[in-house]
Amino acid sequence: MNPLRVFILAGEPSGDKLGGALMAGLKALHPDVQFEGIGGVQMQAEGLVSRFDMSELSVMGLAEILPKYRHLKRRIAQTAQAVIDSQPDVLITIDSPDFSLRVAKLVKEGSTVRTVHYVAPTVWAWRAGRAAKMARHIDQVLALLPFEPPYMQAAGMRCDFVGHPVVAEPVATDAQADEFRATIGVNDAPLMLVLPGSRTSEVSRLGARFGDVVRRLHSEHPDLHFVVPAAAPVADAVAALTTAWPATTVLDPRQGAYTDAMTQKRAAFKAADVALAASGTVSLELAAANTPMVIAYDMSPLSRFVISRMVKIDTVTLVNLVSDSRVVPEFIGKACQPPQIARAVSEVLAEPDAQRAAMALTMQRLGQGGEAPGVRAARAVLDGLAQG
Repeated sequence: MNPLRVFILAGEPSGDKLGGALMAGLKALHPDVQFEGIGGVQMQAEGLVSRFDMSELSVMGLAEILPKYRHLKRRIAQTAQAVIDSQPDVLITIDSPDFSLRVAKLVKEGSTVRTVHYVAPTVWAWRAGRAAKMARHIDQVLALLPFEPPYMQAAGMRCDFVGHPVVAEPVATDAQADEFRATIGVNDAPLMLVLPGSRTSEVSRLGARFGDVVRRLHSEHPDLHFVVPAAAPVADAVAALTTAWPATTVLDPRQGAYTDAMTQKRAAFKAADVALAASGTVSLELAAANTPMVIAYDMSPLSRFVISRMVKIDTVTLVNLVSDSRVVPEFIGKACQPPQIARAVSEVLAEPDAQRAAMALTMQRLGQGGEAPGVRAARAVLDGLAQG
């Protein structure tokens, strides 16, 4: 077996998680592999010595990019030159397209290194032209969603569906769910998750409306208890937001060990009868736990105006998209109004089984029960190298 040299880079924690699983998969399938690049704790645990701290790349949002622009541009050039100098067998970029695809572009301009990008852009939802633009400097795409490959292939890139990482995440047992209920003192009472997002902007925009929903539901269902699993970056904001909410327990992941906090969060997801969540991949976590949901989201007026004229789909909820159904109620933009949201939650509480078939189908289509996504991704990378 010939040695395999891989330059791999990620720019945010979700990408680091994908990268760590992919590296583990490559080591399992091709033990004589060497890594260099940029990554966080999970990629470093698999043997990567990061060229610089990955957190330098976690400022790619519009609000943060301007003061950091020159530094980021320098890092892009440095990283691309490092790849060109190293001449690895393959460059694997993971998500963070503002950084990753700029590096890949420079690498292709200065070498013949094979380029693989992990996580397909959402061209099926908006800005379809991104696929053709990517194809100029990306040879292969690894997709998380089963309906994405045709969009990438139409633009001229090889694309492999490798499964979504949610299918490899542990799910709490019924016993753990029962223990969680007992711990917070609800036992057999109905339990609702409230998930206002993991970004400060989301919590500030959705928090008051979600609080209104909570009060309306508590008035209608006096025995209903609410649990808010706060994301670490917004835990203080969530604590302040929920002070006056009735019958509410906030889970702060900063208290105790990280593994204990994750176990508690998974138990809460499993124990809940229904969830109100901001739009995003959390819908897949809820589906994995078999927890019915209502999705609500809003954005700034300018973003709402722009996106409403660019979006090409009639639902943003991944469970609806993957299952090709519309069983999960969603209230997006102007529709994100507490009275309608509360009514939908009550309806889901009354008929929770209406979503379960779609959630099960979603998990099946995302690869549940099959080979782990990290191994599938590694196999696709190796096959792409063999095919040329």
